Amino acid sequence: MEPIARTFGQTDWITITLMASLLFPLIAKSIYYPRFLNFIILPFNNKYISMYTKKEKLFNWFHFLMSIFQIINTTLFIFFIWRAYLNPTESKNPYIFPLLLTGVFLYITAKTMSQLFNGFIFNSYNTFNELIFKKLTYLNYSSIILFIANVFLAYVFIDSTIVIIIGLILFLVINIIGWVTVIRNYQKLISTYFFYFILYLCALEIAPLVIMGSFLK
Repeated sequence: MEPIARTFGQTDWITITLMASLLFPLIAKSIYYPRFLNFIILPFNNKYISMYTKKEKLFNWFHFLMSIFQIINTTLFIFFIWRAYLNPTESKNPYIFPLLLTGVFLYITAKTMSQLFNGFIFNSYNTFNELIFKKLTYLNYSSIILFIANVFLAYVFIDSTIVIIIGLILFLVINIIGWVTVIRNYQKLISTYFFYFILYLCALEIAPLVIMGSFLK
């Protein structure tokens, strides 16, 4: 029997990426087990938000670890969308994933920093901190859906548009729940700065998605 030469293909680096991303929630679970249990039932119970909004807020290790997990899996999901819908040849752009990862990281970081800066401007830093924490918490939770979708897209239903659509719908549903929670809790603040709220939606929520779509094309 002759040995078969094995090349380092796409499935290899995707497997490494998925396994590396999984390390972060596993570390978070081992160090912050009670907090992880509250986090995992977030869409069905608001206990996590109630307990941790007033405590450590954005800058804590649990939130940091789950955010890394979220950034990696969001980027990988965008990569699968790029590959499934645009059907590119792999040799055309071998660096698409690192470019997407950098873009997603810079976008989330820039958006968070600009929101905190707005908090300073409007003398509402603590309120903005709580608001961002709630939004990012739901975003981090929705990355669990994206991780599962990424596993299916990599090994089971490879580049399936149906899996992408289902994953995207569930991702949006979870984040819409987060948005509804934020708007309901901060109605007075939003109504006071309604013009800035609309400006924020256009500049930091909608425009980056349009830019990302243009980049993928």
